[in-house]
Amino acid sequence: MDDGRVLTIRDLSVEIRRGERVIRPVSGVSLSLDRGETLGIVGETGSGKSMTGLAIMGMLPAGGRVTGGSIDLDGEELVGLPPARYRAIRGDDVAMVFQDSMTALNPTRRIGEQIAEPVRLHRGASKREARGRAEEMLALVGLPRPAERLDDYPHQLSGGMRQRVMIAMALACEPRIVIADEPTTALDVTIQAEILDLLDDLRSRLGMSMILITHDMGVIARHADRVGVMYGGRVAETGPTPVIFRRTRHRYTHALLSSIPSLTHDRDEELFSIPGTPPDLTVLQEGCPFAPRCEAATDRCRQERPELSAEEDGHTYDCWHPASGPATGERARFTTARLPLPGPEEPPRLRVVDLRREHPAGGRRRTVKAVSGVSFEVAAGETFGLVGESGCGKSSLGRMLVALDRPTSGEVIFDGEPVSGMSARALGPRRTQLQMMFQDSNASLDPRMRIGTILREPMAIQGVGGRAQRTARARELLRDVGLPEAVLERYPYELSGGQRQRVGLARALALDPKVLVADEPVSALDVSIRSQVLNLMRRVQLERGLSSVVISHDLAVVRYLADRVGVMYLGKLVEIGTTEEVYGAAAHPYTAGLLAAIPEADPDARPPREAAARVRGEPPSPVDPPSGCHFRTRCALATEVCAGTEPPLRAVTGTHRVACHHPLRPVAEREGAWS
Repeated sequence: MDDGRVLTIRDLSVEIRRGERVIRPVSGVSLSLDRGETLGIVGETGSGKSMTGLAIMGMLPAGGRVTGGSIDLDGEELVGLPPARYRAIRGDDVAMVFQDSMTALNPTRRIGEQIAEPVRLHRGASKREARGRAEEMLALVGLPRPAERLDDYPHQLSGGMRQRVMIAMALACEPRIVIADEPTTALDVTIQAEILDLLDDLRSRLGMSMILITHDMGVIARHADRVGVMYGGRVAETGPTPVIFRRTRHRYTHALLSSIPSLTHDRDEELFSIPGTPPDLTVLQEGCPFAPRCEAATDRCRQERPELSAEEDGHTYDCWHPASGPATGERARFTTARLPLPGPEEPPRLRVVDLRREHPAGGRRRTVKAVSGVSFEVAAGETFGLVGESGCGKSSLGRMLVALDRPTSGEVIFDGEPVSGMSARALGPRRTQLQMMFQDSNASLDPRMRIGTILREPMAIQGVGGRAQRTARARELLRDVGLPEAVLERYPYELSGGQRQRVGLARALALDPKVLVADEPVSALDVSIRSQVLNLMRRVQLERGLSSVVISHDLAVVRYLADRVGVMYLGKLVEIGTTEEVYGAAAHPYTAGLLAAIPEADPDARPPREAAARVRGEPPSPVDPPSGCHFRTRCALATEVCAGTEPPLRAVTGTHRVACHHPLRPVAEREGAWS
């Protein structure tokens, strides 16, 4: 075996039996990993990425087995290995960082015990030695006060901290290979950047090799040395990262790169999206699995499996009609003209005045300050974006906007009338005009109801029309969101994630609302499906003249949908302005940090190195926020005045305001600048 090669996968195939059904998630996969290298495996959900990682670990789900091929770990064949030998390898030579740290960690055991366990099993360490190693690993992954954290349970830690614990557990025995399966999917962009930088640093310091599994091409561009693009259980294209991005050959890779929304995208153009859905892996595939979704497909593509083509520098692909260069993607322009926004003299559709929301935190006098004095306005037909890390109060604010929660103080004024303090009876007729699109479409749709019933339900509750009229309206709504009428008779579990999100939007539009609040509407979707849903939302905005509030921690999504943006941190708005102002000339160090942490799908792009542009650590607790400026504990520009005085929102321009003692651009010094 080559001295530089630590893992070689040849023609690997996996099948999973579920009763009479046979799923083939991996079909003829060949990949390799060199010592000290990071191999990125990328593709949509269902492409076979995670199943390939589980096959390497010998952890296939019930009914799963390797049906062919080879997995060679440094000269040792893993396929067919006795269970006892596999247990000795797993965690010692090869370890895995799982996607969901909350379910991967045992909720009944302290984290120190869980990190110490592999050290005791594989290295024969005593209980005391293993605990010392656990503390050492927590310090290595940057967890504050590691000795104190050893006795914490997983639920006592934030998402970023739990992910660091997962990494500490995986690296405790210094394995040769670590497999990171979507290690940052559920994390904010700032924490994601820290975790991925940490993995890079530890890989280099410990001399490990890493397989990074993700659907985010930006993560791949910044952190992988080589890339394997998977589709339909097969490897479509492999090669060095710069080559894959600059000399894209496979049509699927080309389409995947074209689907990524960027911070420079023209909002009058639709995002490129891949039509259709990934293949059914229970059906034997003939030809190229991407052919049904490929604009360049011919009869040959549908009938014959493409031959593997190889170029210099290790670039391989299987495509009958390869692309000729970097992805650009044809993008249609929106045909619906944007309705003109009302002038400043006209009253806003939605007005939020000093809104606050506090709730008990388990103790008598301890309260979570979820929202602390937020004020802004949304005009008729305008889309307002709310961005910020998890726990900053975005979702709490969104629920108060549609009167699902009552504020502790302050007001939500809709069309000139306060709705936040109304009784349920008085609020009833107005609730039809305030609707919400929830983050988790799977949880927000009743699994016992057919889609037709789900869409008719809000109309039935409000007494709108008869059953025939409601059914006709449900059909119309499905057409509006790009779904066939046959979906009316299906249950939510029979739909894909993108289809369920479309149903969620259709239900929110059923009563013709004037205000729509969309809470993380595409966070759980693949990049191609996300583009479809975002295009749909943008089209609905233009056609209906809705006033919308889009809540997200994905700044590219908000830039595409929003006319104005508010940046929240620990319950407060720290910056507000037009999309062009906030994204083009961020005035608050926190906003600049959010923008700097976005992974660009460009291997040549480098994150800014200026201290002011890097947000470190995790947000403080909303139970006991820092004095003065809440952001000062993570800000490189903080001074004594930041600790003693809370900065008010003040004007940068006529429409751009920032709450910062040391803004990143001069604040207008004129009468009336302070708000």
